[in-house]
Amino acid sequence: MTLSEENYLKAIFHLEKKSKKGVSTNAIAEEMETKASSVTDMLKKLSEKKVLQYKPYQGASLTKEGRDYAIKVIRKHRLWECFLVEKLNFNWDEVHVVAEQLEHIKSDKLIRELDKFLEFPKTDPHGDPIPDQDGNIFMVEKILLSSMQQNDKGICVGVNDSSSAFLKYLDKNEIALGKTIEVIGKEEFDDSMTILIKDKKLTISGLAANNLYMKVC
Repeated sequence: MTLSEENYLKAIFHLEKKSKKGVSTNAIAEEMETKASSVTDMLKKLSEKKVLQYKPYQGASLTKEGRDYAIKVIRKHRLWECFLVEKLNFNWDEVHVVAEQLEHIKSDKLIRELDKFLEFPKTDPHGDPIPDQDGNIFMVEKILLSSMQQNDKGICVGVNDSSSAFLKYLDKNEIALGKTIEVIGKEEFDDSMTILIKDKKLTISGLAANNLYMKVC
């Protein structure tokens, strides 16, 4: 697999979670920030390699082999993110781009040793589950902060938006994984929320609340 092919498999894997049917060419093009015609050419190549099934106008879906390969790339990406944050003191808003490069290293032994060195982490710095060596993904029960009601309390366990801008926004407001958040109030007009973190009360937008995953206490 080339670097580009691996990126396509990973993108389709994530998009399949949002679509019960095949993933459309346009959706992949948007995700990959490229032209639909380029996506069609790549889907044909990947179909020939038996890592996905593709039918024009019906979209693409990963085969078992393709899904296993995508999970392998995702595992490497998330382990490298852990390494960068925990061992090299990167901020969580800096690691994605670097991990995008490191995830294409082919050495299986390196990744096994990296996992061992990090003491087998279950989640990456953004709260996403890290697949184990056999490709198993253990999901944590979580809901969006935006779906919680007044007086509900929970622990922040992940983000839906891992963009640098959003993560910097969270740092600025001292919102981080593992923090307990209590909902003090909700505004019906714009879905903004007043929350309490320790003794600090703040108001966040509905957009922010819709991008934070919580484990209800």
